[in-house]
Amino acid sequence: MTYKERTQDIYNMLGQGQLLEAFDKYYASNVVMTEPRGTNEGKEACRAHEVEFLNSIKEFHNLEVKGITSDEANGIVMHETMMDVTFQDGNRVQMEQVGVQKWEGDQIVHERFYYNG
Repeated sequence: MTYKERTQDIYNMLGQGQLLEAFDKYYASNVVMTEPRGTNEGKEACRAHEVEFLNSIKEFHNLEVKGITSDEANGIVMHETMMDVTFQDGNRVQMEQVGVQKWEGDQIVHERFYYNG
């Protein structure tokens, strides 16, 4: 399976409500995740951040993968997505982001998200 196919599998799992299962399967124990609001290091801290995000969502309306591209030789995958969610406070948002993943073997060791927010 290519890195691009693995990333597509992650988003297929997310579309089926399996965010944590995808995280457990594809993220390395030493993963570093960076976004405009900060950086989390290590699988436990990154997973806790994902759980916090999931708990902030009241209703999930849509997930759209706008594009995925990869540099297979260097283990880099870029993806552009849009999520339409309603948060616990009732605020409905279409979240657009670009992510860049660095893969080693079968797992992501670094992922950076770019978005306004």
